[in-house]
Amino acid sequence: MRRVVITGAGTINPLGTDVPSTFAAMREGRCGIGPLDISDVDRLSIQIGGQIRDYDEAAYFNRQQIALYDRFTQFTLLAARQAIGQSGLTFTGVLADRSGVILGTSGGGLNTQDENYRAVYQAGKNRVHPFIIPKLMNNAAASHVSIEWNLRGPSFTVATACASSNHAMGQAFNMVRSGMATAMVTGGSEAMLCFGGIKAWEGLRVMSRDACRPFSATRNGMVQGEGAGVFVFEEYEHARARGADILCEVAGFAMSSDASDIVTPSKQGAARAMAGAIADAQIAKERVGYINAHGTGTAANDKTECAAVADVFGAHADSLMISSTKSMHGHLIGGTGAVELLACIMALRDGVIAPTIGFEEPDPECALDVVPNVARDAQIEVALSNAFAFGGMNAVLALKKH
Repeated sequence: MRRVVITGAGTINPLGTDVPSTFAAMREGRCGIGPLDISDVDRLSIQIGGQIRDYDEAAYFNRQQIALYDRFTQFTLLAARQAIGQSGLTFTGVLADRSGVILGTSGGGLNTQDENYRAVYQAGKNRVHPFIIPKLMNNAAASHVSIEWNLRGPSFTVATACASSNHAMGQAFNMVRSGMATAMVTGGSEAMLCFGGIKAWEGLRVMSRDACRPFSATRNGMVQGEGAGVFVFEEYEHARARGADILCEVAGFAMSSDASDIVTPSKQGAARAMAGAIADAQIAKERVGYINAHGTGTAANDKTECAAVADVFGAHADSLMISSTKSMHGHLIGGTGAVELLACIMALRDGVIAPTIGFEEPDPECALDVVPNVARDAQIEVALSNAFAFGGMNAVLALKKH
């Protein structure tokens, strides 16, 4: 089996418009959650989110491109430009045929849907733009990335709610490891901060009106965010031969299904995914130093995840650092695992553990080291990135320091 490494990373999210600014925000424990600036916000009960502020699509794309690119696609393309640029790869010839793109999203072109429902049902228009379908389809971002960078290998989109990005990156990892591909562009994006998107989530009654406080006894729900994270996964020998800067190694991946409830998480399902990723990476569980938790800030998720960590790691759980960066950037739903992978890269490469901010009071059911409020300097060898979704879909990546 081939080794797989990450040679490029890119992002745009509520904490920053690139990887360095995102790392700086994570180190500082800066919060990117604030009042929403969207249409009809006064009709919403939930009026906060991790929104990308002062975003001007015209600064990045021309009018023809904007007509084709939903906000989630725009975020993806911007992150991909950074990741592919950092990797130094040019996709031509055989490499183009052996490279592809797998991305995760849950809502896809939800902004486009929202805008056009308004046009038809509220404004009474009888026609919409002829490219609405290719603009809103979930595979739009993957398709445009493949077109722009000539990626002619396996390309598709994964939609598994909050686990979408991790499932996508796991599939990309397996393709490179198996020899099916030499390099894969992968990650995920989401842009659900529109009236229809927030209104639908309000119905679940899992949203906070003021802040995201994972693992804190005072937590009162999740907060949505938006953005993208994109990476280049590359076969190790190929990267080494060309002298690439390797950010870290992707060592293992596992996924499981709770097969129990459509919204309530299962400790057993989460535990199987974490244990499976460790086994797939062929490492001792005691080598894991940090877990970027799913950590949504809901009571059901937080206590279930902590119980699963305790089950998998036993006595070592007390030595682990576990944090939720959703406290800073919000829950990017299908794109969240991709942005959270950045925290794992920062931990492995820079020795900085991102904090769980907003932590006010310990919860006996979350009695782990959640790195409260302040980032921590620590040298680690292995990190896990957890993603657990509605529908009981779990996906965990294991990464190693290079």
